[in-house]
Amino acid sequence: MNDQMMTQDLLYLLKSFADLHLHGTIEASTLKVRQGFEKSLTDILAMQNEVATFMTQKGWYQMEQAQQQSIDKAKQKYAQAANQGQ
Repeated sequence: MNDQMMTQDLLYLLKSFADLHLHGTIEASTLKVRQGFEKSLTDILAMQNEVATFMTQKGWYQMEQAQQQSIDKAKQKYAQAANQGQ
């Protein structure tokens, strides 16, 4: 296994951990448990960002720029949903 594959596996693992910790934060039964999950989630997101930045610098992780039309469509969708909820 080469460096790129190991780093990619690490990134996927961190993304999975972030997902689990997000759900733990949402479902926490006490404030103390929630704070623990939040702290862990913040740490995991920082690590994920470092790995993604490293991979981007190496050319191993390509991010696509969102099209302005897609951004505008999403804004309209969520603005409508927010207005309906009021």
